[in-house]
Amino acid sequence: MKIAMIGTGYVGLVSGVCFSDFGHDVVCVDKMATKIAQLDRGEVPIYEPGLDAVMARNVAAGRLRFSTDLASAVDGADAVFIAVGTPTRRGDGHADLTYVMEAAAEIARALTGYAVVVTKSTVPVGTNRKVAQVIRATRPDAEFDVASNPEFLREGAAIDDFMKPDRVVVGVESERAKGVMGDIYRPLFLRDFPIVYTDLESAEMIKYAANAFLATKISFINEIAALCERVGADVKSVAKGMGLDGRIGNKFLHAGPGYGGSCFPKDTSALARIGQEHGVPQRITETVITVNDLTKRRMIDKVLDLCGGSVNGKTVAVLGVTFKPETDDMRDAPSLTVVPALVGGGARVRVVDPHGKREGEALLPGVSWETDPYVAADGAECLLILTEWNEFRALDLKRIAAAMITPNLADLRNIYDKADVTAAGFTGYVGVGR
Repeated sequence: MKIAMIGTGYVGLVSGVCFSDFGHDVVCVDKMATKIAQLDRGEVPIYEPGLDAVMARNVAAGRLRFSTDLASAVDGADAVFIAVGTPTRRGDGHADLTYVMEAAAEIARALTGYAVVVTKSTVPVGTNRKVAQVIRATRPDAEFDVASNPEFLREGAAIDDFMKPDRVVVGVESERAKGVMGDIYRPLFLRDFPIVYTDLESAEMIKYAANAFLATKISFINEIAALCERVGADVKSVAKGMGLDGRIGNKFLHAGPGYGGSCFPKDTSALARIGQEHGVPQRITETVITVNDLTKRRMIDKVLDLCGGSVNGKTVAVLGVTFKPETDDMRDAPSLTVVPALVGGGARVRVVDPHGKREGEALLPGVSWETDPYVAADGAECLLILTEWNEFRALDLKRIAAAMITPNLADLRNIYDKADVTAAGFTGYVGVGR
């Protein structure tokens, strides 16, 4: 199959590279010439484990190319995927579809024969029909179908998620479009990975409902964690006891400083807005958003309490600022709430993150960047763990405690047990829900 992938952001690049690894002929298109030049040099503009090797393999095989020429990529394509950004619109919380509709109009002008125009971006319910309207208005003679094919990629595990998915969701309205999408995903079908065919609206809703439900689990366990702290329970034990129930499961029941990233904040906000527009308020999702914001702010109070009520003039070493490990993504990360509050409170903040500096330098002014946790902790009054990178899971706590002026640990990911922290020489410790 010949595929054009419009957009080389996280979703577009990962999807395009993986489709080429299925054996399809893929052209990834982006308006940013500098990004295309970077990709042509074999440089991956995002950090995603394993993506560089898969990309290089398929470029070498001649199945994967990068271009700024949308018309050339669309010419003769069996499917054209729209994978452009849908950022949260300022003022109303809705997904901004400007880039999606601009892409649809450009695709319409470039179509030279039948193609399925597939929306890969996360979009509100009804968007695919609007895409169809734009294409028809731009090119009344165009022969096409639209399809909805939401992505379910976890940053840090995207290659495996694409190659070994829990499910592939495809919203289509014609047998012809279903046939094209079936041919594209045939390698997965042959390996018995489930492909769910449904209507356009249901496919669009599945994405939002799935992410809102996962975000709900996170906010729920963070509320339980706050209660555990008051009643003397341990949230890790509570979560383990809950998770063993097959109806609940243990995933997304890890208490911490709140969720962030490219999906959950944006998608919960959009779902809440969709509900309001249709007169069906999504009360649970709205509360999930509120709880997540409060959770992030509660982390600031934890650090302040650990430091005697103030961080003014004190040195705080922060380990991890990306929203999760194995990514360089800083979007809506808890660090963007916690770290500026510490800097604003007069703290000298030293940051260590394996891949966070590229985005973090602009987003976290007033901090200094270190590459070694031991250097960052030397002479500090507080060590703060915000992201559970593997590099931070087996630190020499005795060495760190001995180097600190005041050995305090705010373990906001519950990596370490209090007994081990105390035995290592720390005099102050705080976790989440413990």
